[in-house]
Amino acid sequence: MHIALDAMGGDHGPEELIAGALLAAEQSDIHISLVGDEVLLQSHLAKVAPDSSIASRIEIVHSSQVVEMKDNPVDAMRKKKDSSIMVAFDLVGQGKADAVVSAGNSGATMAAAVRKLGRLKGVSRPGIASFFPTLKKPVVMMDIGANVECRPQHLFQFAIMASAFSKIHSNSSPRVGILTIGEESGKGNTLVKETYDLLENSSLNFIGNVEGRDVYKGEVDVIVCDGFVGNICLKISEGLVEVAMKMLRDEIVKSIPAKIGYLLARPAFRAFKKRVDYSTYGGAPLLGVNGIGMICHGKSDRKTIRNAICEAAKMVNNNVNQEISRGIAVESATAQSEE
Repeated sequence: MHIALDAMGGDHGPEELIAGALLAAEQSDIHISLVGDEVLLQSHLAKVAPDSSIASRIEIVHSSQVVEMKDNPVDAMRKKKDSSIMVAFDLVGQGKADAVVSAGNSGATMAAAVRKLGRLKGVSRPGIASFFPTLKKPVVMMDIGANVECRPQHLFQFAIMASAFSKIHSNSSPRVGILTIGEESGKGNTLVKETYDLLENSSLNFIGNVEGRDVYKGEVDVIVCDGFVGNICLKISEGLVEVAMKMLRDEIVKSIPAKIGYLLARPAFRAFKKRVDYSTYGGAPLLGVNGIGMICHGKSDRKTIRNAICEAAKMVNNNVNQEISRGIAVESATAQSEE
């Protein structure tokens, strides 16, 4: 297993990314290519001086440019062809790596993946999926920002791809729902209604509509929406967790009984924080490209990067792209037979 890490992306700099790579290498037998400025990466790597068994599985691949968070993805692809994210996906395209992990510019990561690897056969638009914590177990939502203007066929394929990803997490027949404004089949805009018909007539385990208030109940395994709605859901969820934790801290410090209660309940608070922490899931898989890509939050720390690398390896080991291709082919054949 060989993972290419965009070691120049993210808010914390190469040092934190390298630390995450070393944690992943310690945890499993993974080879990692650190892609970025060779001199800079070598200096950071020398500081931590990993033992020989790990150092032998870490290499540095030089790139002379970096895509900044502020850069326009299209311009970056044209002007920064030797950027760390482009070189990382080049390694996958050349068969020198199995997957890419990046905490850099997500739009540029998406653009680089499509340009360097292309799309899987039959896939109209690749998209980004993400885990959401629920009362039962994490649910996969797709798309969360890659495609803000969609047609029914795109959402239908998101359901196929997200289902394939869900299967590698012990869901043999993922329950699929579409995010809309009501449980009844007639609720929603034209996009939702037409997608509903496609899903209802498919071989997927489609259970119907899902309202926003039901996202966190855990009654479904996959939730489908366009990238505009999905990204709003993601950002609201991230913001809600931060605000809820701050509100809780503010209330705790107001009285001595509250402080005592916190000390007694501290293990429960820690467990809750871990349960809703995005770093637990590592990153958001880029699905539909002819390769494996994992997009991490810009704030990702070493634990997040470790988890993202291990999740990318899991996707490769479980042949998620083959499962996606199979699903696309099956549904295409079903649609043609009905015609």
